Amino acid sequence: MNRVIRTVKGDIPPEELGYCQCHEHLFIAKGISGEKVPSLIMEDVNKTTNELLMYHYCGGSAVVDAQPVGCGRMVKELRLASELSGVHVVASTGFHKLDFYNLDHFVYRLDKEQLTKLFTDELTIGMYTDKVNGNEVPSIGSSYKAGIIKCASDGRDIRLTEDNLPIYKKLFAAAGRAAKVANAPVMTHLEMGKGADSQLEVLTAQGITPDRIIMSHLDRIVNDSVLEYQLSVAKSGVYLQFDTIGRLKYHDDASEAKLIAFLCEKGFSDRILLGLDTTNERMKSYGGPIGLDYIFNSFQSELRNYGIEDDLIHQFTVINPMHALSMET
Repeated sequence: MNRVIRTVKGDIPPEELGYCQCHEHLFIAKGISGEKVPSLIMEDVNKTTNELLMYHYCGGSAVVDAQPVGCGRMVKELRLASELSGVHVVASTGFHKLDFYNLDHFVYRLDKEQLTKLFTDELTIGMYTDKVNGNEVPSIGSSYKAGIIKCASDGRDIRLTEDNLPIYKKLFAAAGRAAKVANAPVMTHLEMGKGADSQLEVLTAQGITPDRIIMSHLDRIVNDSVLEYQLSVAKSGVYLQFDTIGRLKYHDDASEAKLIAFLCEKGFSDRILLGLDTTNERMKSYGGPIGLDYIFNSFQSELRNYGIEDDLIHQFTVINPMHALSMET
């Protein structure tokens, strides 16, 4: 079997991916997420393309767009911005937090088998381009394939049966099964870094191994009270997506770099991925102060302050993404 990375422009050999930030948002159409969090609206092709061009100029070669089907994902725009900028874009199928859906959305109504088919089809046949937001199941396909399955929960244990936790368990089980069928990677959202154990158990019960899973936002809280938990997640074998960089409302970059250095000392440098989890308040082209090039222009120097030299930065941004995002075909 061949290993490839699936982008919106087609499959590429893993060694062609280059420098990659593995959790970003390039486009999000107006919908419930934007109504609740206005920074989650990014619909301008020119602005997003300019952001990608700045990133490309610094050395950025690829990004993962973490917006899933039926929750504001803009497939045609992702493809166009990738073509115009020369940056590889790995798009997501899957689902987001239930806060971002109406109660009659298809993520509630479809059963595990139907969801598995939807996610698998987007990975192997092509992503749907209609019902960008809305309750109905999309039906208009394209030739542009997703390369990863996005999953999200609200920080609670999805193995429990209260409230809407059974919906989360159904969704995670469908995502794990689709990942197994399509040989695809899975990216999860940890709300404030919480919920990793139950996500891992439900996903691996479908037959995928921890090295097929990327867990995002484990770094939302950085202090001694959560360090043992973070270390236990690292020991599970999943990839650790660190993306609370340049987000001072959570903590400063020095704290982030110190945590990464600690995990490297413990032997987990081959599990670390970097990103910015961009919004319209953070991208320069939308008027924000950070920009997709922030890791190049600022955070890399902070990493070096904590003894993380260029070989490890290359590991986080080139070598690890190459392995984490690959699929067998």
